[in-house]
Amino acid sequence: MRRGIFAFWLFIGLMAVVPAFVQNAFVLRIVTELFMWIGLAITWDVMAGYAGYLNFGHGAFFGAGAYTTAILMMRCGWTFAATLPVAGLLAGLAALLAGIPTLRLKGAYFAIATWALALAIQQLALVLDITGGPDGMRLPPFLHPVFFFYVMLAVAAVTFLLLWLLLERASFGLKLKAIREDEAGAMALGLNPARIKIQAFVLSAVPAGVLGGIYAFWITFIDPASVLADIITDQAMVMAVFGGLGTLLGPVIGAIVVFSFKTLFWAYLADYQVLYLIILGVVIALTVVFLPNGIWGTLTGQIQARNALIKGMAIDPAQGRHPEQGADSND
Repeated sequence: MRRGIFAFWLFIGLMAVVPAFVQNAFVLRIVTELFMWIGLAITWDVMAGYAGYLNFGHGAFFGAGAYTTAILMMRCGWTFAATLPVAGLLAGLAALLAGIPTLRLKGAYFAIATWALALAIQQLALVLDITGGPDGMRLPPFLHPVFFFYVMLAVAAVTFLLLWLLLERASFGLKLKAIREDEAGAMALGLNPARIKIQAFVLSAVPAGVLGGIYAFWITFIDPASVLADIITDQAMVMAVFGGLGTLLGPVIGAIVVFSFKTLFWAYLADYQVLYLIILGVVIALTVVFLPNGIWGTLTGQIQARNALIKGMAIDPAQGRHPEQGADSND
């Protein structure tokens, strides 16, 4: 795990110096979008991987953040920087209000409820005048790709650090895992599953809202079909499942692999949009069957099994000591 964390921060460090060597705006745009998907994948995994609740409405928090930034900038005259905390706050508030009733459900019922929530928000954005309805909203262009590169990189890195501290280093992550494995048992131990699940839901929503706010200003035009579409949640889910649920590095790896494939696909097979969705579905099915723990989960599991085997070979199973140690004098 430590090597994996070191590899992630090495990756972030290498990405941070990319603009010093690459001035091509298209390349910077591609890498900027990769950072966004890394952030969305790891935040989606908070509920699915750590709490055991499949959230099919994660894209709604991304869209809520996007519309918050757009509305505050265009209707209220706010600066971009001032809108981002509000975008995260409103996304978290939406998760809080939605989580109180939906987190009482389990399994497929929760998944359907969150999907319905996302669909309701999408329909709401279509009919409200303040969101521009189906015509969407256009933001003032800010043609500085390096700026958005570093902003998106910073948010993705800070999100990873925050989640690593809370889910891997603090007791909060252990509580979530306890609820995932046995909610009734966790309650018997004195935990409050309802409160902890809502906290996790809000934790996953706030960074997604901030990423949505950045995306709105970066892309300069948003509408319900672009920031509230099901494909946002679907792609984040594929990335997390393919990389490995219940880990932070798994979704990062999944995001890099899946996004790289997506970029190449759209570059050479842009006329076959339906084929891309079919491939996503096939990838999910094959991953669940052949790599149920994802790439990173399978890799770490093999490493742990090998280390246990080596340790077992180094210890005399009959006497519980190293083979090179002689028999005890009292034997």
